[in-house]
Amino acid sequence: MMNEILLKIVLEKPTGGVDFGLQKGQGNKYETIQKQRSEGEDLLFECNIAIKKGKNTAFDFFGPFVQGPAGQRFVYIDIGTYAGQTDTPWSRRLKIPLSGIELDSINGNEKSIRIFETRVPGTGRDGGPNCATVKPFEGWKSKS
Repeated sequence: MMNEILLKIVLEKPTGGVDFGLQKGQGNKYETIQKQRSEGEDLLFECNIAIKKGKNTAFDFFGPFVQGPAGQRFVYIDIGTYAGQTDTPWSRRLKIPLSGIELDSINGNEKSIRIFETRVPGTGRDGGPNCATVKPFEGWKSKS
């Protein structure tokens, strides 16, 4: 049985003048949605992902926003040219792990959608957009 959860990703104070967006799809067949140009204020991205109980009773994540192999799933935020911006030197992606989402209380009611939120830094140590895997990653907090 499949259920869905809603993810809310808050990108805190990302580098100004740069486009950020949520990656939908994989490989060369992806598109960037919810594209936003940063003005230095927090940006919010939201997406629904499907979850299913696996053979070993662990949950796994599925859907067009989910990247990576089982047990190491994540969501990408496209940055600069990866988000379709042409007037920028930035070509980066930010990998947000799906690990740590507590799904123990998911029941068989497909109509109930749980909400999880994470907050990640939008600017890296070099002053440019944060990229690669978020570190340190504070995880996901249930909002429902």
